[in-house]
Amino acid sequence: MSETLPTVLDIEASGFGRGSYPIEVGIARADGSTCAFLIQPLDEWTHWDPKAELLHGISRERLRREGFPVRQVARWLNDELSDEGMAYSDSWGYDNTWLSLLFHHAGMLPGFRLEALRILLSEDQQALWSDTKEAVIAERGIHRHRAGDDARLLQLTYQRTQQLCQ
Repeated sequence: MSETLPTVLDIEASGFGRGSYPIEVGIARADGSTCAFLIQPLDEWTHWDPKAELLHGISRERLRREGFPVRQVARWLNDELSDEGMAYSDSWGYDNTWLSLLFHHAGMLPGFRLEALRILLSEDQQALWSDTKEAVIAERGIHRHRAGDDARLLQLTYQRTQQLCQ
């Protein structure tokens, strides 16, 4: 019997707080495959935190050059997630805000809900989460702060904590 993994969504952003916006969105699908898209910043999206860029390593120039238009990214998310109806995030407060901003500027409504990943975790899983996540990063050599890789990391950490608690 193979377990079904939760679909996890992760967003990298221009910074935190007022004026920040999504720059990359990634998902880890229930089958463990991942996909991510850079997002072209709109003209009115001017906030840029150099400390955030140090974390994710994505420059504004690269976003302008390689990013996809907001509407295209929103359409892709709906295509990917509407059937499932649900995705999970470990930073729900931030990710939901950035997701809402993305869909607002795309002139679309999301065809899925974003929920906090922690609602899927037992108390035992929550207690093991941080150490397990660090172990998975070390074992897999995962590059942090890229949306697709971070989504997969969360999914693998969920799976491992679940196995440890059985």
